[in-house]
Amino acid sequence: MDAQDFADVLDAVRSFVREKVVPREEEIEETDRIPDDIRQASADMGLFGYALPEAYGGLGLSMSEEVRLAFELGYTGPAFRSMFGTSNGIAGQVIVKAGTDEQKERWLPRLAAGTAIGAFALTEAEAGSDPSTLTTTARRDGDHYVIDGSKRFITNAPEADVFMVFARTGGEGGHGISTFIVEAGAEGLTVGRPDQKMGQRGAHTAEVFFDGVRVPASAMVGEEGTGFRTAMTSLSHGRLHIAAVCVGLSRRLLDETVAYAKERKQGGRRIADHQLIQGLLADSQTELYAGRAMVLQAAEAYDSGEDRRMGPSCAKYFCSEMAGRIADRAVQVFGGMGYMRGVAVERLYRDVRLFRIYEGTSQIQQIVIARALVR
Repeated sequence: MDAQDFADVLDAVRSFVREKVVPREEEIEETDRIPDDIRQASADMGLFGYALPEAYGGLGLSMSEEVRLAFELGYTGPAFRSMFGTSNGIAGQVIVKAGTDEQKERWLPRLAAGTAIGAFALTEAEAGSDPSTLTTTARRDGDHYVIDGSKRFITNAPEADVFMVFARTGGEGGHGISTFIVEAGAEGLTVGRPDQKMGQRGAHTAEVFFDGVRVPASAMVGEEGTGFRTAMTSLSHGRLHIAAVCVGLSRRLLDETVAYAKERKQGGRRIADHQLIQGLLADSQTELYAGRAMVLQAAEAYDSGEDRRMGPSCAKYFCSEMAGRIADRAVQVFGGMGYMRGVAVERLYRDVRLFRIYEGTSQIQQIVIARALVR
């Protein structure tokens, strides 16, 4: 994208998030849904397709551009970004990177416009951190495959129009896994009730069940047995994006903390003038500075093709842990008020905890990083 055009996009998104979304965070928390007008405005701005190719109606942002956009999207509650993040990220990228021309032409314009919502159905009850052990099966039956099994913690499942489903078509391990496009409403496909989560209200997850779901062989994405590699490629992209979201949310937490420290008084003095409080603020700013720089460098290496594995894992690991520490310091500076419902840092404290778990736990990132070093 032209540099000035991208700058205009960033300015528009920054203003929209801070002026229209942030003031309605409590409404989203209470109702557990994104308001329709915010959803429509997001679609009008092209946010449902920022990472999808221009040829299919998206903005076609590079990774370096996408993470800078994510800094702005992350400034508000994570449910806002989650509304379109999966369609742009782990679900949409499956089709972008491995789909046929027909699959791309059918789904990418709808995902980019926000008229279809995508879901990434990989995780299972006993195959989370190591999805290569998944047990959902896809059995060939003439010109169709029959899918049986279940998935867990699937983001956007209650609203999804299309699922990227990973199922075992061969032997054990990652080489026996394939990917299928399964439309919502397919006979035998059932979505469970939305999960009740610690935080991130407004972003919905649920179990998904497959009981003899028949899909045509043309619904397979990529060649048989390549599903695990497709999943890992999409997750690498998603990890770097989540790292950038953590930077944006950390910026918001620190802004809230500094504003409160300058306003709150103890013994006639602003608590911002106390050195122990200043130490907490300084630690958060230093980590935020490091996290932002790490994400930008990792994105540059991702775009060049130099590193699309270790860098995203390093960034996701550091930034998700960083966001947790910054949220904890924010609550500490707020003191008793930071523990009260209705205060932004209390809600964000609950929201950020999930970042250390999904898109690969911190422990999985450690393994990815270490294995890359050893290789």
